[in-house]
Formats: sequence, C-alpha cells, structure tokens
Amino acid sequence: MMTVMDVSGLDHRSLNEKLREAEGSVTLSGCRGQRFIAAGMDRLQLTIHGVPGNALGAYLNGASITVRGNAQDAVGDTMNDGSIVVHGSIGDAAGYAMRGGRIYVRGDAGYRAGIHMKAYQNKIPLLIIGGCAGSFLGEYQAGGIIVVLGLERKGRRIVGNFPCTGMHGGKMFLRCAPEEASFPSQVTASVASAEDLKFLEDCLRPYCAAFDLPLKQVMDGPFTLVAPCSSNPYRQMYVMN
Repeated sequence: MMTVMDVSGLDHRSLNEKLREAEGSVTLSGCRGQRFIAAGMDRLQLTIHGVPGNALGAYLNGASITVRGNAQDAVGDTMNDGSIVVHGSIGDAAGYAMRGGRIYVRGDAGYRAGIHMKAYQNKIPLLIIGGCAGSFLGEYQAGGIIVVLGLERKGRRIVGNFPCTGMHGGKMFLRCAPEEASFPSQVTASVASAEDLKFLEDCLRPYCAAFDLPLKQVMDGPFTLVAPCSSNPYRQMYVMN
C-alpha cells in the first residue's frame, strides 16, 4: 500500500503519529525541518521530499528511509537497524552512537560524522559518505565501518581536521593516499590491501546501486585503511579482553 502525505503544516509529533498509523510505503511531501522523523520505527518504507530536521531516523530499528534532498544534523542518531539513504548532503554528527544498519550519503557530511559508532556480534553499522567529511570524523569510533569517497571534491580535502581522535575500534576507508590526511598516533593508516579492497567493494556495491553510480569507477582510486593500533591506550580503557 502506498500513502502520500503533505506534511508542510504538521509539527514533528503530529507527523510521527501519522507515520505510526501507516502501513507499507509512505511518501512525505513538503517536509520543512520537522525533527525526529521516524524515530524508533521498525517498519515502513519512507520517502521524504523536502528537508527533514535534526535526528532523522533516531533509534531507527528496521525501517527504510530515503531523502530526495539534504538532511540536517544527527541523521541516524543511535540507530539500531534499517537504512537511511540521503541523495544530498547532511549536517553534523551523522550516525552518532550508531550501532547497526546503514547510512548512505551521496554528498558531503559535516563535523563529527560517525562519532561513538559501535558494533556488537553480527551488528556492524556502515556509514558511507560520497563527498567529503568535516573535522573529527570517526571521533571515539568503537566499531563499525566508515567510508568516505571524496567524489567530485575538486581540490578539497577529503576529510577535515582531527579524524579518528580517540578511535579504539572499527575501520575507516578513505578514497585517498595515506599522506593526504593527518591522523593521531593511536591509529594506523596504510594503503588498503587486495583483501581490504574486496571487502570494501562488497560494501560499496549496494551504495552504488542506490545512487546509480558505476562501481568500477568508484573503486578506481587509492584507498587508505585506518584502524586502531594494537597498543592503543583508548582500546585498553574501553575494551574488555
């Protein structure tokens, strides 16, 4: 069943009440910055036209969200499962404390994307940014996968200042050479191996399908793998062996 809603005159509480009553696929038109859209939802296939406000898909638990434009801060805050696909750019703190599911962004991300991401057993969150990322990318990352592709960056740095500060788990892939970014001493940054690239290709295949991008072209570039050092002091503080 397909439902179309004009939400231009609704506040976020009224909007979410309507979503909780809906079934199947829902398209929202006239979205104008309403916060917490689809927070905690475990069903629905939601398409949004307009600009959703902060905390889109917060605590998402299985629903699928597609944004046909940009989104604001804290996309997928603490999401547990499901998917969020943004055809534009996003604000700060995307995937904050994300612990499962997928966030695909066609454009850029602001500061602190992937902060406090974590993983547990078979729950491995994935955040892929097609453009560039701001400062403090992957700050205190404890698990999961972050990928930044830097597509069409036109001379811009692929990532801002202080990436991976306090990182003590997970992995990060940047589509650049290791010397193109500056990293803290508690991580290692090296050219991705053939095995790493195979893993990355599997991650990127559904991303490229979502945005109709040629996978071979996206994979055609140097990739840097960033991971915590085995002697990482942050790992000793946060991880139980």
